[in-house]
Amino acid sequence: WRYVLDNTWVTTSEILVGYLIAIVVSVPLAVFVAYFPTMERTIYPIIVFLQIVPKIAIAPLFIIWFGFGFTPKILLVFLLSFFPIVVSSIAGFKSIDEETMELAKSTGASSWMIFRKIRLPHALPAIFTGLKVAAALSSTAAVVAEFVASDKGLGDLLLRYNGDIETPMVFATIMVLSIVGLIVYYAVEYIEKISI
Repeated sequence: WRYVLDNTWVTTSEILVGYLIAIVVSVPLAVFVAYFPTMERTIYPIIVFLQIVPKIAIAPLFIIWFGFGFTPKILLVFLLSFFPIVVSSIAGFKSIDEETMELAKSTGASSWMIFRKIRLPHALPAIFTGLKVAAALSSTAAVVAEFVASDKGLGDLLLRYNGDIETPMVFATIMVLSIVGLIVYYAVEYIEKISI
C-alpha cells in the first residue's frame, strides 16, 4: 500500500497542476472571447479545432517533444480540462440578457463594476459546471499520459499489475484513482457552494 500511495501522489500532482493551469488559462480567455466579438471569431474556431484533435493520439508526440518527465503529463491533463472550462465559461459570460446590461449602464456603473457585480456572479454556475466536467476528465488524462510513457504513477502501476495478472492490485489501484478523482470533483463542488 505504501508503494501505491507513493505513486498516488505522483498522479495527483499531475492532475492538480494540469487542472489548475487549465483554469488559469481558460477563464481569462473566456472573458476576452465573451467581451470582444473579434476574439470570438478568431480564437473560438481554433479552440474547437484543438478539441476535435484526439488527445490520446498526440500524447506520444508530447513524449517526443518534452521527454518522459512531468511536462507531457501536465500538458495532456491541461488539454482535456481546458475545453469544458472555456466553453462553459464563455456561455456563462454571454448568457446575461441585454436589458440587464443596459440597466446597469444607465445607472453609471463602470465596466469593472458591471463585470464584478453582474457578469461574473451570473456566469459562476456555468463556470463551475465546466470545472466539474474538467475535474472528472483530469484523472483520466493523467492515467492516459502515464499509460503512454511513465515509470511512476497510478497509470504505470495499472500496466504493471495488469501485466503480472495481479487482479486484486489492479482493482485497488483503480479504486485509489477513483477516490482521487472524486476528491478533486467534490473539492470543486464545495468551492461552488461557498462561492455562489
